[in-house]
Amino acid sequence: MNTLPNECYDMIFNNFQYEYNDLFSCALVNRQWCRIIIPILWRDPYFKLEDIRFIRTLLLTLNVEEQTLLIPFNITLPSYSKPLFEYTCYITSINSDLYKGIRNWLSFDGAKNLLHAIKSSLIVMFLRTSGTLKDLRLDEIICNQLLFEKLYENTTVTHVSLFISYKVNDDLLSKSIDRLVKFVNKNSTLTCFNLTSIRLGIKGVKTLLEALYKNTVLNSLGFFGNRIVDAILDQKEEKQ
Repeated sequence: MNTLPNECYDMIFNNFQYEYNDLFSCALVNRQWCRIIIPILWRDPYFKLEDIRFIRTLLLTLNVEEQTLLIPFNITLPSYSKPLFEYTCYITSINSDLYKGIRNWLSFDGAKNLLHAIKSSLIVMFLRTSGTLKDLRLDEIICNQLLFEKLYENTTVTHVSLFISYKVNDDLLSKSIDRLVKFVNKNSTLTCFNLTSIRLGIKGVKTLLEALYKNTVLNSLGFFGNRIVDAILDQKEEKQ
């Protein structure tokens, strides 16, 4: 019996990319279909990010360097065999639901530093393994040297959205701005950059905008929930 070329199967299965149960069933038919369907299922994993099984699979993919970030917290990582597929290499986008999935895996809210450490390790892993990652959305500031180094090296991410809490201390905020500036200056593929709820102040805004001004590929910039006006008014009052 003649079979269709893989390209035809790929077109067919892509029409069902949001019919996850149907795709799972088709993936069990044979190895050929499975190899075609797995990349489709893992392309946009939004429906999986809060699932502890998904987080467990991701943790199995961490290398020694990424696991090192978790050593100070003395947590036990999954010890199952490595996944059959390199699932993370197909992922194109990651959003803030990753944080919820980590909390679910821990079975408790846990210390904020622990949650950030796990998330940092996973994002570093995504940047290392995924050659198709385009959209990265983070719901908290992650002032992690290794993570920013991987961001500097990344040549696939085109959309980055970051949120910095109002509660972040001045020292951490200053370091974060410096690293964001370095990231913007070094990244040649970034076309969309969104910053939400960021307590930058006049100096921080000026520093970041100067870096963004030099970026010749950026075509979309968003500042949301920022206290820029408050900072301007505060500066005016100080002068008076």
